Amino acid sequence: MILTTEAATDAVGQHLAAQLRIGDVIALSGPLGVGKTSLARSIIKTLGHHGEVPSPSFAIVQPYETLDPPLWHVDLYRIDRADELAELGLESVLDDAAMVVEWPERAGPDMWPEALRLSLAFAPDGARRLTAQVPAAWEARWPPQ
Repeated sequence: MILTTEAATDAVGQHLAAQLRIGDVIALSGPLGVGKTSLARSIIKTLGHHGEVPSPSFAIVQPYETLDPPLWHVDLYRIDRADELAELGLESVLDDAAMVVEWPERAGPDMWPEALRLSLAFAPDGARRLTAQVPAAWEARWPPQ
């Protein structure tokens, strides 16, 4: 899928928010500046958050517990080793919330096997190329119609 405008990225975020359930993980990969945080912000705002949506690059985890469903925005950019994740307490989050995870590859290849994995890449003329690995749990919910 080619996202040619910010509005196209926002539309994908709106679709994802409408499909999101407790226990879901959306894993966002791609280089710096490609739009992972913009897509996460669209999801968070569509779920009803009013106000600023900071990038959790420094905090690593930003919970939004009043949303429906509750959502944790996780940015693993500063994680060097997968064993550092134990300190974040992410194991039990999916019992009560969904997660959007930027830089999921930092968690290792076996983390979140049922995640919807979206990869963003730079395309010509400022567009973004979005590719998806769709697990069984997401087959009826992806791609956007």
